[in-house]
Amino acid sequence: MTIRDPAPPGGAHPRTLTAAIFDVDGVLLASPHERAWREALAGFADPDRFTTAMYQSHVAGKPRLDGARAALEALGVPNASARAGAYAGQKQKRLEELIAAGSVAAFPDALRFVQAVAALGWRMAVASSSKNANSMMQLIHLDNGRSLLDIFGANVCGRDLPHGKPDPAIFLLAAAELGVEPATCFVAEDASAGIEAARAGGMAGLGVARLDDAALLVAAGADLVVTSLDQVALDALAGGRLRRTQA
Repeated sequence: MTIRDPAPPGGAHPRTLTAAIFDVDGVLLASPHERAWREALAGFADPDRFTTAMYQSHVAGKPRLDGARAALEALGVPNASARAGAYAGQKQKRLEELIAAGSVAAFPDALRFVQAVAALGWRMAVASSSKNANSMMQLIHLDNGRSLLDIFGANVCGRDLPHGKPDPAIFLLAAAELGVEPATCFVAEDASAGIEAARAGGMAGLGVARLDDAALLVAAGADLVVTSLDQVALDALAGGRLRRTQA
């Protein structure tokens, strides 16, 4: 799989970037969302049919009820819309149990990257559809004694918005709360719905393909796709461009 490089000057995103917006699950944190969705399927469908590919293509990045409905429809469950609320509730219960058991960890490359971006003096926001994102980020402590949540200048996680991703509302809200123009932002996302939302909002999309799903992110229109945030060239980023490291 060829990982996509960003559009050249004169392409989709020739503007200088000066701000960053981060999704949480799959980008910053290895959270138990996928596991919770899978285990909560008991009583609705065979949990073994809920694969990582299904999670990434149908559920990841979406508000809880939308994700539940999409998963049940993809699995061919009868009356999926009517049963989505119950499935979403069961998933939330299981997720809370897994979080309480300590099943949350930060990706080391993500911690390095957000702190490097902060050192550039960039404005940064965190934007996730998940209402559990804040509590999970508060569990991650940085070297300076702050939590991961504290590093961001704006936080729009778990907001009740009229439309979820791929609608750009959550990212446009993040840019507004940072006080920056959408065109100056890149959005780090691991889900195709999130990349589509970033592009719909006029922002650059940085796809993070941790699950061998680069093709989905490329198809969604990501300006750059990496498998680790260590692969983003910080010298280019300092100049407002998304590029891959040469190493």
